[in-house]
Amino acid sequence: MISRILAADLPRHVGGRVRLAGWLHRRRELKSVSFLVLRDRSGLAQIVLREQAEAGAAGPPEESVIEVTGTVAASAQAPGGAELVDPVIEVLSTAAEPPPFDLYRPVVGGTLPTVLDHAPVALRHPRLRAPFEIAAAGVAGFRAALDGLGFVETSTPKIVASATESGANVFGIDYFGRPAFLAQSPQFFKQALVGVFERVYEVGPVFRAEPHDTARHLAQYTSLDAELGFIDDHRDVMAVLTRAIAGMHAAVAERAGDGVRLLGLDVPEVPDEIPSIHFADAQELLARHTGEDPRGEPDLAPAHERWLGEWALREHGSAFVFVTGYPMVKRPFYTHPDPERPQYSRSFDLLFRGLELVTGGQRLHRHADYLAALAARGEDPEAYKGYLSAFAHGMPPHGGFAIGLERWTSRLTGAANVRETTLFPRDLHRLSP
Repeated sequence: MISRILAADLPRHVGGRVRLAGWLHRRRELKSVSFLVLRDRSGLAQIVLREQAEAGAAGPPEESVIEVTGTVAASAQAPGGAELVDPVIEVLSTAAEPPPFDLYRPVVGGTLPTVLDHAPVALRHPRLRAPFEIAAAGVAGFRAALDGLGFVETSTPKIVASATESGANVFGIDYFGRPAFLAQSPQFFKQALVGVFERVYEVGPVFRAEPHDTARHLAQYTSLDAELGFIDDHRDVMAVLTRAIAGMHAAVAERAGDGVRLLGLDVPEVPDEIPSIHFADAQELLARHTGEDPRGEPDLAPAHERWLGEWALREHGSAFVFVTGYPMVKRPFYTHPDPERPQYSRSFDLLFRGLELVTGGQRLHRHADYLAALAARGEDPEAYKGYLSAFAHGMPPHGGFAIGLERWTSRLTGAANVRETTLFPRDLHRLSP
């Protein structure tokens, strides 16, 4: 039996007999000849049907799964410069219904709700599939960068006994008659594992019960988390994050070049040192140049993030900028304060093209400091007993970060809505498919 080849490899087999398999992407009927366009994971292949055209055979509908054996002939008009002639076609699965819009057209013909409602077939469109190939390349680059820095990949529970960051935004579940929650992040676990491996990372789902109905929020997303020990301060974490982002962008160029070209993307270079600005200095800049005075506010508004993104591009030629030293009142209890300015933290956000992409920083590492931080916030240490036990046995100074995969992909691809870069998104309204 002839081994299957992919459509992209067809030009390498001119004159030979090969077997293709994939979906019937398009049928084109002319007077004396018909063409089938087959689509597989590598691209498109053209199949010439002269005898079938003369016989007037209708053939299977588009999106049927077919297997075709034929001879490869050179053709300047065919995709890749080669086509299949004298074919023998076997229908493996006949499409019972048409797709929600024509998948062969270069422009997507459906609205976002239509795409999401029919995702299993709509994502076959090359332009809709491309962002997920880019996301997969990004994850591979993240893993490779951290593996190269001596990190250990971990997988931690997604069912937890207490909220990770706050009790208001968690999904509660019944765990064999006991209350439990879906994890908001692997934060507690990855900190504990610094005491085991020193450097850890994880790629996995996180859950946020936030009733936001916006183009940038999801109830479930994929988080790329990392945590490292024996740091001096948050700047060591920023340096590792820079390497991780650079690895992601390099992997996109290497592994998802076809998708980048199809979408016409500009994948920005990640500088060796991403520019940074302290939160207080950023507020001063905004007050001087935007006509607004955000000083005294504990966080940056989306419009202010956009302005800082434009400032970084204009002043530093960078699509990225770190904002450091956020006020402690806006950071989780485990955040390490700046010893010289205790109202500010040793934390940061990384903005990418004017949108917060990553949050991270240095954590507390002494048991007594955790007890004091929880007391200052009026929280009962007993609720965090399991978490705090790790720090009772000695933990090094450490810190980490978390990247939202879908948000990174949406910024890289220029998607208007994060759902365009989310497989089967879960949000305030959507629970299927």
